[in-house]
Amino acid sequence: MSRIVYSTVFIMARKGQEFNSYTSEFRYKVVMERIKEGKSYRYLGEKYDISKKTVETWVRKYKKQGNLFEQKRGRPKESEETNYKEKYEILKKFLESLEEVEQEKK
Repeated sequence: MSRIVYSTVFIMARKGQEFNSYTSEFRYKVVMERIKEGKSYRYLGEKYDISKKTVETWVRKYKKQGNLFEQKRGRPKESEETNYKEKYEILKKFLESLEEVEQEKK
């Protein structure tokens, strides 16, 4: 009886490895070639010397978001802080109004 074993190899970046960065204009050009002209991912990857998976990712992001600009990662800093301050002020006013109601009952 034979068993089939599937394994996935994750390759991590090496220390000091530099990554390629591409301009939004270049990404847009490649994506439009795929969408409008119907060129294959493999063809575009070979033509522009990039991975076909990179092209697939750009096309997927373009279709999902409508643009190829980098989205910020992580938690927003300034707006979150403001939001907590606003919530604190609302809660403070609510507690003051509860105290007034309690005093009126007495």
